[in-house]
Amino acid sequence: MNSAIDDKTCSRLLRVEALRAIERSAANLWPPGTLMQRAGEAAARMAMTMALECPGSVLVLVGPGNNGGDALVAARVLHERGVDVRVALLDQTSRFRGDAFDAYARWREVAAADALVADPSTFLSHATLVIDGLFGIGISRAPSGKAREWITLVNTARCPVLALDVPSGLDADTGHVAGIAIEADRTITFIAAKPGLYTADGPDHCGEIIVETLGCEIEREGSSEPGRIGAINRPALFDVGLKPRRQNSHKGSFGSIAVIGGSDGMVGAALLASRMALQSGAGRVYVKLLASSVPAFDVVHPELMLREHLDDIDPSAVAIGPGLGHDDAALTMLDRWLATKSPIVIDADALNAIATHRALFDRLSGRTAQGLPPAVLTPHPLEAARLLGIDATTVQADRIEAATDLAKRTQSVVVLKGAGSVIADAGGTWVINTTGNPGLATGGTGDVLCGLVVGLLAQHLAPLDAARAATWLHGTAADELVARGTGPIGLTASELLPAIRAVLNRLVLNASKSSS
Repeated sequence: MNSAIDDKTCSRLLRVEALRAIERSAANLWPPGTLMQRAGEAAARMAMTMALECPGSVLVLVGPGNNGGDALVAARVLHERGVDVRVALLDQTSRFRGDAFDAYARWREVAAADALVADPSTFLSHATLVIDGLFGIGISRAPSGKAREWITLVNTARCPVLALDVPSGLDADTGHVAGIAIEADRTITFIAAKPGLYTADGPDHCGEIIVETLGCEIEREGSSEPGRIGAINRPALFDVGLKPRRQNSHKGSFGSIAVIGGSDGMVGAALLASRMALQSGAGRVYVKLLASSVPAFDVVHPELMLREHLDDIDPSAVAIGPGLGHDDAALTMLDRWLATKSPIVIDADALNAIATHRALFDRLSGRTAQGLPPAVLTPHPLEAARLLGIDATTVQADRIEAATDLAKRTQSVVVLKGAGSVIADAGGTWVINTTGNPGLATGGTGDVLCGLVVGLLAQHLAPLDAARAATWLHGTAADELVARGTGPIGLTASELLPAIRAVLNRLVLNASKSSS
């Protein structure tokens, strides 16, 4: 089976409902057991690759559903190739149905008498690879009883783990772990990638992710409803707006920006956003600080224009919120700028104010109805929870649902920050950003993201493109810094600025080369 897949197919993210529809269609087109046979063979190939890295015996954990059937096919294929394989069944064989029952019967025909082990702990100390075929996408609750015991054993073992489709215990749709889940070194996922592999708890449980389409045609069989199919964020989704600069240009060609924030004790937040807007390529950046005492200029970047008033400014794009504060002056400023005809990024304190004051919420959600461009919101989970009237735990339990719901309610583009940031628009489309690392979990990095979004807006990227591009650039710069030894521990927001600028310039250059 050829495992080669193109970038577009690999980057598709399907929720379980869409995957089930594709499975049903394939079952109608192909002979019984075809999908399971292909999945098991692909898993066996991957296990052989891992076994070559660490030769020895393989322990296969088998659940009662189709994921267990995939694992049994893999066990049979590995046995036929001379690998010492032991199988541990989570439940009685009577629970196997359909293709999974056939897979069990075929495995028993070739397996050695001692190939079935009742207690995996007796073999785990000798195994050099564990294949997780307990649940896959079929689990809807926290593992308990024997399943929980086995997952705990595997997670404390020293040998590598290959998860089939989804690490058992991880929600394929949301990336949420209720209790415990397999911590895999590699996950081979079938038909298409699942969003839960890339957001919330997913990145901590999946290891390296390999997509095997099994010959299924996502374009033809998959639902076109945006809520069921998303994508991994990548330059192909936004680089249409990133073009090399013409020689015959001037600072006015690249837009002017107004940044509003920086109340007492939070001036740094507004300055970080402003400095990033400048280093993202904006022609001019005006800064309105709300602190009672403000510097005459920014000693780090005197190019920034700190102004007491912005009445005479007609900016190409606006950012409001970093360090804005919560007093009457902040609310008045927010109320005014929500009516701007310019594209606007709303972050931090401005989001909390909108969550608290219904009139501000209505003004935000009514922008597009007045012919104004949709705002870009950049909340972390708690800010999103306040805007939605729920708690942060509920947001994290289904980050895609939270982001798309918030985008629809506010008629905005939403960047729900966190592990696997979700970028959604009011029409229900969503992508998950896979760049970035724990080095970004420090104060000020959100202000940098805000400044990057507004900088790209000022340079004529559409709100959705600017949000996707900024999130990808932000994370990629952090990844490159960590690769060079700067972090993740101790990485600071200020260190991101020149790194982001370098990635942006390289991206524009590469886009220019590919289009020529």
